[in-house]
Amino acid sequence: MRVLLDENIPVELASLFTDHEVHTVVGLGWVGVANGELLRLAGREKFDAFVTMDRSLEHQQNIAKLPFGVLVLRVRSKRMEHLTALMPGVLVALTSIKAGWVRQVGG
Repeated sequence: MRVLLDENIPVELASLFTDHEVHTVVGLGWVGVANGELLRLAGREKFDAFVTMDRSLEHQQNIAKLPFGVLVLRVRSKRMEHLTALMPGVLVALTSIKAGWVRQVGG
C-alpha cells in the first residue's frame, strides 16, 4: 500500500509503517500546500492512504470523492512515544481502509 504522511506527522514515523511504501509531504516538497491541492496531488500520485493529525480535514474536504482513504491520528502530541503507541491500530486500520473513507485511530 502506498501511504502519504501529512506534514504534521514527524518523518521518523515513516519507518514504522512495515510492509508499506511510505512517502512524506516533507520529502515530496509539498510543505505548505493547501489541503485541497495536497489531496489532489496525492490522488494524482496514486496513494492508497493519507495519514494526518488534522482533525478538521474531513469537515473541510469532500473525502468521499477521494481515490484513497484518510486515516486521522487522534493523539495528544507529536511526540514519538505517543505516535508509536498508536502504530498497532494504524497498521490494522490500513488493512481495511477504502477510497473515500475516513478512519480515526486513538482517542
